[in-house]
Amino acid sequence: MTAPAAPPDFRAGAAAALADPKLRANFRRAMDGLMAKRAALFADPAEWRSLRALGAAIRARSLARLPELLERLEERLRANGIQVHWAETTAEANAAVLAILRARGATRVVKGKSMVSEEMHLNAFLDAHGVESLESDLGEYVVQLDGEMPSHIIMPCIHKDGRQIARLFGEKIRGARYTEDVDELTAMARRVLRAKFQEADAGISGVNIAVAETGTLVLIENEGNGRMSTHVPPVHVALMGIEKVVERLEDVPPLLALLCRSATGQTITTYTNLISGPRAAGELDGPREVHLVILDNGRSRIFADPELRATLRCIRCGACMNHCPVYTRVGGHAYQAVYPGPIGKILIPQTEGLKLRRELPQASSLCGACVEVCPVEIPITELLLRLRREAAHPDPGSPVLQAGEARAPVEDRTWAAWRRVFASPRVYRLVSRLATRLRWLPPPRLGPLRAWTGARSAPRPARRTLHELARRDGVPDA
Repeated sequence: MTAPAAPPDFRAGAAAALADPKLRANFRRAMDGLMAKRAALFADPAEWRSLRALGAAIRARSLARLPELLERLEERLRANGIQVHWAETTAEANAAVLAILRARGATRVVKGKSMVSEEMHLNAFLDAHGVESLESDLGEYVVQLDGEMPSHIIMPCIHKDGRQIARLFGEKIRGARYTEDVDELTAMARRVLRAKFQEADAGISGVNIAVAETGTLVLIENEGNGRMSTHVPPVHVALMGIEKVVERLEDVPPLLALLCRSATGQTITTYTNLISGPRAAGELDGPREVHLVILDNGRSRIFADPELRATLRCIRCGACMNHCPVYTRVGGHAYQAVYPGPIGKILIPQTEGLKLRRELPQASSLCGACVEVCPVEIPITELLLRLRREAAHPDPGSPVLQAGEARAPVEDRTWAAWRRVFASPRVYRLVSRLATRLRWLPPPRLGPLRAWTGARSAPRPARRTLHELARRDGVPDA
């Protein structure tokens, strides 16, 4: 994946997606299936409420003690033989990964699914420095072949159907023939990836959960590619954001139960990997070195605010996307962001800044569907409202990046005029009378009013003011 060349424009991306009936059909079919599977596994409301409350409590407790748990995690990891690297920015994280690879002469890398690596634009960075980085997750492999960003944090190529993938494989994989048979397409990818696993000098993965108590990295997946990426190459580099840590090993099962059911409608994923160190003497498999790069990238700034901190509870299940009426119609690419959908609307503006991403908090109906299905009770709609407010009117000492940068002078003047009108009965009556007399004029169609009136009938003032109607009917004018 490469970084976007132009400033993101959600409005243009959404318009393009809405004009693509094939894309909308692909998403609608996929989302309906995911929602049905999730609902079937959370059919008992009492169990859902109980498990959800437990998951939210675990994440809130972990965040409340985040600095302490990160220090304990580092201590336990180092005791287990895992080397720890801290990175405040994505540039520092990329440099750390490159330094590890260069120290071992690694030029070929296989990569398991990792959203943090997407934040880092790691593939493009490594490619620019002469390192081949191949995605081993099938969905990530498909979008990498097509030069795209993932459109969903769990299912990266959910926007494509079988024919599109068949055509892509026929064009991009050497010696491949066109076929729409799913088993044959999977076998094609398997042949390419199996060879790459054997040739790779290093493997890179994400981390779903890191356990401070034991120094354990938890990685879940369904294809076995994660295990191949972390166990076959001699070096394993894991990437995680600072918020992924939990206190105890017993915190893991409830979070996995919520994550798997919410993400793919499974009680548990096919492979659950618990990595606590490199290959020990006498063991037959596993890497000889394990490294963990822990990335901040604005998370500590989010952590500093008690309300915004809830953003960091996210366990990356994607349920909010699957149920969002905006995301399910425009898809992930419209957001032009690593994290699309509801979670992206609150996370990306905080990490990239409101000046660049002020459209995202506005791209919501505030229906609350995302809040209802969030397995760790993130108050997404409340955070959206907070970011909308801070875009124009920042709170004193606000930690929100570029708060106030989206302030519009025209809007400020409009509300100031509105306030003056309603503060004076005389001015209010004068303006009301003027509006009724000039009602024959066409409504203004400038700025945001153009989009609003494009889909609605513009309101017109009444022929007479309320005071005039009251006097006509003999009601005293107070």
